[in-house]
This record gives sequence, C-alpha cells and structure tokens, in this order.
Amino acid sequence: MTLSIVAKCPGARQFGVAAATEMPAVGKFLSYAFPRYGAFATQALVNPYLGIDGCKLLSLSVSAQSTVETVLEDDEQREERQVAAVDKEGRSAAFTGRNCIPFAGSLQGPNYSVQGNRLAGPQVLEAMARAFERDTGAELVTRLIDAIAAGVAAGGDKEGERSANVYIVEEEEYPIWDIRVDDHPDVVGELKRLEGVFREELYPHVRKMPSRKL
Repeated sequence: MTLSIVAKCPGARQFGVAAATEMPAVGKFLSYAFPRYGAFATQALVNPYLGIDGCKLLSLSVSAQSTVETVLEDDEQREERQVAAVDKEGRSAAFTGRNCIPFAGSLQGPNYSVQGNRLAGPQVLEAMARAFERDTGAELVTRLIDAIAAGVAAGGDKEGERSANVYIVEEEEYPIWDIRVDDHPDVVGELKRLEGVFREELYPHVRKMPSRKL
C-alpha cells in the first residue's frame, strides 16, 4: 500500500520522511520527526502512536534499532505493521510484519531506510535507494522527492498512488518542509509543483519564524 523513506542529512542537520500510497492523505499519520534526533515512519496497518512514541525514544538518543524494537514490543498487531526509523547518528532500522501485503520489505543505507508494502517488487526499493544516494550534496527535500519519484517509476504501489508527502525538520520542533498531496492522479508531478510553490512563497517565511533559542 505504501512506499516511504526516512532519512538524515548530516550537513544540514535535517531529518525527514517522504511517502506515497494509493490511500488519500498519506502525510497525516505516517510521518514523524524530532529535530536533531531522528525520524520515524509507521505504515501498513498504521498506528500513529508508534510514530509518536518512536520520536520520543529517538529524542532520548535511543538507537533506531532499539526504538523500532521497543515500540513494537507489546504490539499485538505487530505482524500487520511496517515501521522504520533513522537516529541522530544516521543509523537506520525497519520492521516488516509477516502479514503485510507482498511485496513488502525494506533496504537500509547510510543515513536512510526505504520500505514499502504491496509494492510491484523489490525493484521499487532498489530504485528509491539509488535515487537517494545519487547526489549526496543536494538538499534533503530534493533527495526525498527524487526517491519517491524513482519508486513510483519502478512500479510503486501495485494499486497506484493517490497521495504523497514530504516532512522535514531541522533545528525547531515545527517542520521547515511539510508538503502534502492528499488526493491527486499524478502525485509525483504535484509534489514537485508544490515544492516549487512552497520554496518561493512559504519557505522564506518559515526561515524567519521564532526559535526556541531566542
């Protein structure tokens, strides 16, 4: 049902999540991130508290692997879940329950994890990973969109994509990027269009918003 990526950009000290799925409004419950500490994605049979609790653990410097294990420890429906995390050190981890719709799985690399369920095949994750790794000097928002675009082009969700999002935090608890395509026939094209709109009209204002440091 969903393809996603959680990632860290060491240079910009950013953490982000991007996703696409056949369901509407994927950005509402899937994507979580805590500034300076990490990002978390919850999908398949979504439980928002896994993301909320996951970010709390990451904010305490718990590793990505331990965070994933801890949030699922007492979850009676864990075999229907798929989750992923990246921590402040750039370590990543993911879990795919046995009852997730195939193809379901994940791939990890330095500073990222890509994962999905009900995918056209493992080539979706491989394409996402290659796209994210292609230009490590690019902005995180660009790399995340490129990863989603590559996954969709490689077959994506077997049922197609209807919604997509990009969510990125930096130093503040509010996001510097929060782009949502809630219902659109061309989620990649719309995601790229909105990135341009936000960059020109919203991003400069976000950069001027109050800081906890003040």
